Amino acid sequence: MTPGEPSLEGLRQRLVEFAAARRWEPFHTPKNLAAALSVEAGELLEIFQWLTPEQAAAVMSDPERAHRVRDEVADVLAYLVQFCTAVGVDPLEALAAKIERNEHRFPVPDEEADVNPGVG
Repeated sequence: MTPGEPSLEGLRQRLVEFAAARRWEPFHTPKNLAAALSVEAGELLEIFQWLTPEQAAAVMSDPERAHRVRDEVADVLAYLVQFCTAVGVDPLEALAAKIERNEHRFPVPDEEADVNPGVG
């Protein structure tokens, strides 16, 4: 990471301070934060709701839609970080452990293996 680049811990601390300054801590329960995370993920999905696959792939080329996508990604990440703080989960450790489990659950297929059995 380069100096001045945001870190997850730095952003987490800013979110804690932001909520504390506004006295929002009583509302930042795991249930409320999980609900808010779900709502924000839905708002991200709404941007793509009726787009064709081609339109969805090009969404970032439209400045207005790109701005909305970035804002919703920020909202989703903010609520996820706040949720993790509330329940004591390190999101980077959780992701690393999940990737490792998935690497064992889903080994790299042989070149001749069907990568989507039962699909199609």
